[in-house]
Amino acid sequence: MALNKTVMGAINFIAMVVSIPIIGAGIWLATQQDNACVQILQWPLIIFGVIVLLVAVAGFIGAFCRINWLLIAYLVAMLILIVLLGCLVGFIYMVTIRGSGHLEPNRSYLEYHLEDFSGFLRHRVQSSFKWDLIRSCLSSSSMCAELNQSFRLAQDFFTAPISPLQSGCCKPPTLCGYTFVNPTYWIMPINNAADMDCLKWNNDQTQLCYGCDSCKAGLLESLKNQWRKADIILLLSLIALISVYMIAACVFRNAKTQKLFDKYKQGQPPQPYI
Repeated sequence: MALNKTVMGAINFIAMVVSIPIIGAGIWLATQQDNACVQILQWPLIIFGVIVLLVAVAGFIGAFCRINWLLIAYLVAMLILIVLLGCLVGFIYMVTIRGSGHLEPNRSYLEYHLEDFSGFLRHRVQSSFKWDLIRSCLSSSSMCAELNQSFRLAQDFFTAPISPLQSGCCKPPTLCGYTFVNPTYWIMPINNAADMDCLKWNNDQTQLCYGCDSCKAGLLESLKNQWRKADIILLLSLIALISVYMIAACVFRNAKTQKLFDKYKQGQPPQPYI
């Protein structure tokens, strides 16, 4: 039993360590400007990671104090968490599988269209009430002002690898035919009816293209990229938790089997166990 206690304690300590990347992924998302404005995934990840940590601590205590009911509760709770984490990994993959940038003539940066993304992500930005809050958050950032500080010439700007948010929110779509003055100030063409976003562009530095569908699409592209990175961390954590759980379940079952065998050798009738 001493060996089993040590092994179970070590296994649950590993589970506690595995919770750290999950919490860290949520905190990392919360520090990103776009995720901080939308607030969809970061808090669920942080809360989920904390729950995994608490369950692992319960298993650790149950192993060293030899509290069988606590170990059983740990195994049941951890199984539920593994299933939920697997569902979350699959969900993130499915909602981020769609969406990609489009290369425009004589441009190095990509531009994005709202209809390319999954319905779940589009729903998060299409409501005017939701977008007004997100727009206010995005416009308070310095991402567009940074472009003016970095690029003075049109050719330098056209060949720059700017971010999806900057591409969608800080300039008019290329197809509108606006003339470059600086990255956030453009001269309107004679005919700007190529796209509704062309009419929404405003040289006012508090307006720009924050009301454009291209800005919403740029936000979703940025979210998609960050969610995919977080999903890789969650997948690795899921694999680690499954491995830890399988070892813990085997150790616990072997300990119960050995206990029954010892009772049988002593002439005691075996008792049913879970």
